[in-house]
Amino acid sequence: MSGGVDSTVAAVLAIRDGFACDGATMLLFDGGESTVETARFVADGLGISFHVFDFSECFSEYVIDMFISEYYAGRTPNPCVVCNRFLKFGRLLDKARDLGKDYIVTGHYVQVECDANERYLLKKGVDLSKDQSYALYTLSQEQLSQARFPLGGLTKAQVRDIAQETDLVNARKSESQDICFIPDGDYVGFIVKHTGKPLHKGRFVDVNGNDLGECKGVAAYTIGQRRGLGLAMPHPPYVLELHPADNTVVIGKKEMLYSKSLTAKNINLIAVDTLDTQIRAQVKIRYSDPGHTAAVRQTDDDTLYIEFEEPQRAITKGQSAVIYDGSIVVGGGVIA
Repeated sequence: MSGGVDSTVAAVLAIRDGFACDGATMLLFDGGESTVETARFVADGLGISFHVFDFSECFSEYVIDMFISEYYAGRTPNPCVVCNRFLKFGRLLDKARDLGKDYIVTGHYVQVECDANERYLLKKGVDLSKDQSYALYTLSQEQLSQARFPLGGLTKAQVRDIAQETDLVNARKSESQDICFIPDGDYVGFIVKHTGKPLHKGRFVDVNGNDLGECKGVAAYTIGQRRGLGLAMPHPPYVLELHPADNTVVIGKKEMLYSKSLTAKNINLIAVDTLDTQIRAQVKIRYSDPGHTAAVRQTDDDTLYIEFEEPQRAITKGQSAVIYDGSIVVGGGVIA
């Protein structure tokens, strides 16, 4: 429970379904105490027991340290994907088992079904504008079997209606779209503060290696970035490549950002054990991506090769490529 409307309504619906529910909040980082108190207040209002689990050490290791090292390596990570895998459906699920609970119930807008072969399938939420399946593609069969998502078949408007009908205090609470441990969105400032070290200055270069001036260092940029470069050029400048080895940022024109293929590593397949043959599917290369048609084939135990019908803008190392067959999540991997 976060104290927000989604997790609260998920709790309400689980209680209505006859489950004996406890509320739980993960304490993950300094400053997270306010979330704990909000969630405790909501749980008290629902008349359920409440637990706080201090996972700050684990969160620092799996999420924050990864987040920083990925930016230094010239990649753009997705910390929510990692947190869901290792914390919310990892450590928290372990705690649920310790308490004798059968399921983790969350406010994610996704659906889980068990098919005729007793395989658990992860599917998009009915409200596609809120669908969060992209961030859950790393879950295993065991994790999916012990997860329940009551909001998956509802729209956000319906969830708010339930909150109002139930007279929940947070029925109209606004949502945060930021990374939870960087509420102001300044990830560079967070990296500097957390490490206690300034970024090492680097150089902007063009596609031919010509020097264009000083940059803040590769960790301060992402592929496709245009704002904040401080470069005067005859054409709008965009970040094309990040080279951590020599701390250079390659700058070029917008049309140079497009490419047709990618390789993904650290793969997890949900709908199948392996991709024995090439498939045609929709692939999302970032959370907000609507998805695009591509040919997908598995080249070894931990690698996918994906080729799009049309060139895609700013395919970014460190983000995830998630594969869909209609509403079903086939699986995905980290763009390498």
